[in-house]
Amino acid sequence: MNFSRRDLLAKCVALGVVTSTSNLLPSVMAEAWEQREQHSLNPTAHAELGPFYKRLAPAGNMLRQPGDPGMPLVVSGKVFNIRGEALPNATVEVWQTNHLGLYDLEGYRYRAKLATHADGKYDFSSVMPGHYPARVCQHVHYLVTAPGHKPLTTQLYFATDPVLEGDPDKNYTKDPLITSRELVRPVTLIGDPKELHAAVQFELVLETL
Repeated sequence: MNFSRRDLLAKCVALGVVTSTSNLLPSVMAEAWEQREQHSLNPTAHAELGPFYKRLAPAGNMLRQPGDPGMPLVVSGKVFNIRGEALPNATVEVWQTNHLGLYDLEGYRYRAKLATHADGKYDFSSVMPGHYPARVCQHVHYLVTAPGHKPLTTQLYFATDPVLEGDPDKNYTKDPLITSRELVRPVTLIGDPKELHAAVQFELVLETL
């Protein structure tokens, strides 16, 4: 026999399996439960921290400087918890290669530390990273932290990467470090030919402790 959520909760309450400190009716508890489940999000897939993380990255969202070669890139998104609630004042650290695929190991070029806004939003401006010799796909590293939540290390990938041959669904496994298809994001080209830049949305979901 298949029970509805409401019937199952009513039976659990009658048997003492489920209790409520607020003395809520089973129907009210079922509705609240269903609403919570409808708004639940899957946590963002973990990816390796990598060997080139550096502490004390500068605060600010402008990674590129005037005249930097490479395709300008703007990444934006929100940080949520698994209940779908925006996380203000989360810390988002990002680092990547330059357009030639080289990391700055002496300084902090293409590295930054961001704080999400009251609505959980973050953004930064950079250039499209190149292909690092020891890796398959272009990527941006993330380390995201927020009070009461598990730290997240992950990586952003680009659906336009030539390695993926225009079919990320089929080819994302070419890079063994891409742990989920969801980490490969669409790229939108914005602006006229003289001011063209790539724009990417990358939402992040943290698990609670």
